[in-house]
Amino acid sequence: MFDIAFWTSLFSIFIINIVLSGDNAVVIALASRKLPEEQQKKAVFWGSFGAIALRVVLTLVAVWLLKIPFLQFIGGLLLIWIAYKLLNENHDEGDTVEAAEGLGKAIQTVIIADLVMSLDNVLAIAGIAGNNYWLVVIGLALSIPLIVWGSNLLLKLMDKFPIIIWAGAGLLAWTAGEMINKDDFVKQYLHPYIHSFHWIVPVVITVAVLGISLYKELKNRNTNDASSENKESEKEKKNEASKA
Repeated sequence: MFDIAFWTSLFSIFIINIVLSGDNAVVIALASRKLPEEQQKKAVFWGSFGAIALRVVLTLVAVWLLKIPFLQFIGGLLLIWIAYKLLNENHDEGDTVEAAEGLGKAIQTVIIADLVMSLDNVLAIAGIAGNNYWLVVIGLALSIPLIVWGSNLLLKLMDKFPIIIWAGAGLLAWTAGEMINKDDFVKQYLHPYIHSFHWIVPVVITVAVLGISLYKELKNRNTNDASSENKESEKEKKNEASKA
């Protein structure tokens, strides 16, 4: 069982998961960035564990998944929603939601996002492992520390450099466009007739998600500034009235 071929395949799966862990780390960091520090650690751990466990299951049923029509197309649409949601969360919501509920929502977002993003990744792992499921389990289990480390690093960087949050959401939106491009229906009926369709889709989706989010951010900022000015104005009027 543990011959040279086994270790070679295990190393290949490990390398693949190093490459694929980047998306998982981005999602986990984005979803848990607003939680208290203690809950961030729990979200990172359970999110990483759930991501790996889910990828194991998907790898085991990879052949069956290929038979589902429009799977990658629907998955791409779902990932667009996740990217938008992560970027446009209400910044004040965490103050009114109980800690446990916030933690549960963060983990749920991570699991759903990883389910979507793993659909086109598990095929490579399944191809290397063949019928040796131990290769899949061991190889993916070794990836957990990578995802945990990457998520913790991104969480620290996001506090110092908020632009990383936008970059992460943009990455998810681009991934959504690539998933839609890989759908069999899109490749068969749209790619041959629309020039450069393969890069137009991810570009349009990424620009749309970031553009709409930026518009909402600026609009909310202007609204908050106007509200602050009105409060200051009312306060000054009350002070003048009390002096009179």
